[in-house]
Amino acid sequence: MAATASLKSSLLLPSPISDFSGAAVSISTQRRRSWQPRGARIQVSAAADSKNILVMGGTRFIGVFLSRLLVKEGHQVTLFTRGKAPITQQLPGESDAEYAEFSSKVQHLKGDRMDFEFVKTSLAAKGYDVVYDINGREAVEVEPIIEALPNLEQYIYCSSAGVYLKSDLLPHCESDAVDPKSRHKGKLETESLLTSRGVNWTSIRPVYIYGPLNYNPVEEWFFHRLKAGRPIPIPGAGNQITQLGHVKDLATAFNLVLGNPKASQQIFNISGAKYVTFDGLARACAKAGGFPEPELVHYNPKDFDFGKKKAFPFRDQHFFASIEKARRELGWTPEFDLVEGLTDSYNLDFGRGTFRKAADFTTDDMILGKKLATV
Repeated sequence: MAATASLKSSLLLPSPISDFSGAAVSISTQRRRSWQPRGARIQVSAAADSKNILVMGGTRFIGVFLSRLLVKEGHQVTLFTRGKAPITQQLPGESDAEYAEFSSKVQHLKGDRMDFEFVKTSLAAKGYDVVYDINGREAVEVEPIIEALPNLEQYIYCSSAGVYLKSDLLPHCESDAVDPKSRHKGKLETESLLTSRGVNWTSIRPVYIYGPLNYNPVEEWFFHRLKAGRPIPIPGAGNQITQLGHVKDLATAFNLVLGNPKASQQIFNISGAKYVTFDGLARACAKAGGFPEPELVHYNPKDFDFGKKKAFPFRDQHFFASIEKARRELGWTPEFDLVEGLTDSYNLDFGRGTFRKAADFTTDDMILGKKLATV
């Protein structure tokens, strides 16, 4: 049931597709004990440019890394959360001094963003200059925020590349048609609302996000199977092309649009520099964690009824976007290539024994059982 030679080469596609030929990869686990973007990418704000910034959702994943960048640049940062999770936590590789400095400066506003009257009252009292909306899904959640802040300088929104209409022409570009029936249609409606209200907004559209603290089991799904020494079930031929962007690169992009005239009422796709096949991603995860070459088992999803369980963490299609606009207009460049980024994720999270969801091989066993039965 191991992948055939032809399948093993299925990820070897022309640049910018990531390719992994099986050569040894050596990445120091001590290389980035304390993360900060490379100096040329971010200019530290002068005290006079310090902004009073509200981050809607900042304790789980993207906001954790973004808020650290903003605090380092001298901005006054307030995290709006329901207070159900610790407001701050020391990150793996973060020194005690760095964590103490961050936690002493970041502020917290406890509340439910669906309590619109509370949002209006509390935000109006604070008079924030900039809002980073990391967890907004519907336009109705955004309206009370902009009503409360009539002098808002910029609204920076986390959208999704999932809004694009499925197409035979790839990669997706910011000017491409969008799908009004997408499960992310609320993000499209939010962009329309911000435009209609005359707000200075910027929208960031990531593809798949990965990295330490990822609550969406993307790389974790592969790491669980690799650690258990199990075959990795992959739908179809495994040559579906997708794209992943590291959370720290995403945080850098979010930071670069702040106060940037080139980002006014603009949309930017943000992800990794290269694309990768499903098979290639499995092999990249193995390299990142120091595991042997994985056994890949391909299957037809139509042969199974998985019920409500998700058998694979990616949509079964080609799905990737151009990041050239962000490169050109923002001067942004991803710091992490895929194997390096997965190594960073593994070393600072799964490799330390931490993960968001326990391993569940129920659907794997269904696939493997059927494969064995037909041998």
